[in-house]
Amino acid sequence: MNTAVNLGHLQFLLTGALWTLVLSLMAFIGGGLVGFLVALGRTAPWRALRIVAGVYVTVVQGTPLLIILFITYFGLPTLGYSISPLLAAGLSLTIYVGAYLGEIWRGCLQSVPKAQWEAAECLALSKTARMFQVILPQAIRIATPPTVGFCVQIIKNTSLASVVGFVELARAGQLINNSIFEPFLIYVIVAALYFCLCYPVSLLSRRLEQRGAARLRTLKALSA
Repeated sequence: MNTAVNLGHLQFLLTGALWTLVLSLMAFIGGGLVGFLVALGRTAPWRALRIVAGVYVTVVQGTPLLIILFITYFGLPTLGYSISPLLAAGLSLTIYVGAYLGEIWRGCLQSVPKAQWEAAECLALSKTARMFQVILPQAIRIATPPTVGFCVQIIKNTSLASVVGFVELARAGQLINNSIFEPFLIYVIVAALYFCLCYPVSLLSRRLEQRGAARLRTLKALSA
């Protein structure tokens, strides 16, 4: 039995890290599209749409991601829909991320000063034009730091995809450990790789937050 970590093991871990990034990107893109619709639904003037979006957010945020993965991977085949581990993990994370990004972006839309909404209405713009030409550009600036910060949570949550057999970073570490039985060393390397993936994103989030705070202080000083 080989009990030493070799170059092949490290290469396998790096491949797992690459798949972690691929799954994170799938979750962010899919969840971003869902989250955008949720945010618009949560701030829509139609009560029925607000209720539907609110129920979606409440249900998803009240359900563990692990259970969503089980329902997607093990539940859908019982209904006649065969699904691969990658697709199951991507779909589950999309559902999960969409609810949280939707709430983040809803807060950012509602944090745009009321005067901006009223000014856009005074310009006789349509509801769509008001949203896309006046409100969204301001909300995007507010939303960027928390959105980038949430990307760290997406990367870390991809580790749960291992329960459905998808070989990302955490699963790759588990498979290697099952062959050489060096849990401390293997999982320290896995943790280090997760840190390398997450730390630059966390650093970017903090810088964007500081830049946004500085811009807000400048605006307050100019309006004083």
